[in-house]
Amino acid sequence: MPTYEYRCKMCGHQFEAFQRISDEPLKKCPKCGKPVERMISSGMGIIFKGSGFYSTDYKKSKANEAPAKKPVAKDTTKEPSKT
Repeated sequence: MPTYEYRCKMCGHQFEAFQRISDEPLKKCPKCGKPVERMISSGMGIIFKGSGFYSTDYKKSKANEAPAKKPVAKDTTKEPSKT
């Protein structure tokens, strides 16, 4: 549910109301009882939770990476010594 900002047309009192989108706008100032107007506000910011979409959606996983080059095996057999 969004938070709406209101301002009294007579006394200038500003206040917020937590309402459903389908609710009728408030009509009376809680301070003086005169008419109020709903103001246009910037709204809420975006809140990212968790590890983020990059690591879950776009980051290359180990399965998608190109296989690593295999190391060349060394010949560990010893030649017979000539003595």
